[in-house]
Amino acid sequence: MQVVRPEETPDVLKASMNKGGVTSQLQQEILNVSEFHTYPAPGVLIGAFMVDYARELLGVTPERKLYGVCETPKCLPDALQVMAHCTTGNNRLKVVPIGKFAITLNTPSDGETADAVRVYVDQKKLKSYPIVDIWYANSPAFNRNTMKGQLFDEIFRAGRNILSSEKVRVTVKKKEKWFSVTCPCCGETVPDYLIEGDRCTACGSMKYYERIPING
Repeated sequence: MQVVRPEETPDVLKASMNKGGVTSQLQQEILNVSEFHTYPAPGVLIGAFMVDYARELLGVTPERKLYGVCETPKCLPDALQVMAHCTTGNNRLKVVPIGKFAITLNTPSDGETADAVRVYVDQKKLKSYPIVDIWYANSPAFNRNTMKGQLFDEIFRAGRNILSSEKVRVTVKKKEKWFSVTCPCCGETVPDYLIEGDRCTACGSMKYYERIPING
């Protein structure tokens, strides 16, 4: 079970958000993202502001169908999943593990490309928020046991002030037809595009487990 620290409880978070001037609608979304993530990690809190900002730049409502790219697998994808409804399961979320705290969102496009907005944490702007700055830099000066509440207060006070944005163009990947084939190695069926030579990717480059023999 996840241990909930006093500063991570909904009531304390709400008080911190009220002090930071966070709107009531965004407060609820932040709480939803935190619950989905299982706890209010600083990254998902910042991520909520990023998604909210990107939606405004696109001029869309929370119900609008969107496609997202996330440049880190840490924390940030959950804000996209909860607030923009971009998930790996609905094929509208792509995680590119390049280590940048940034997202890109776009509306559906019938063409080969789509105009999008990219929102990212601006390290120059972080300098105005010293606690967020040392946390973001993974500095030993940040003590998570004693500074977590201060970090939350500063994140909510900063809001969008630590973010920058740019207009970008992304490639739209269209759905392609495929057919099912049986892997000659494991005997299980997979889409044809996941065959590598004489075996499926699960038996090849993406193999991640070894079968345990059944005794007796």
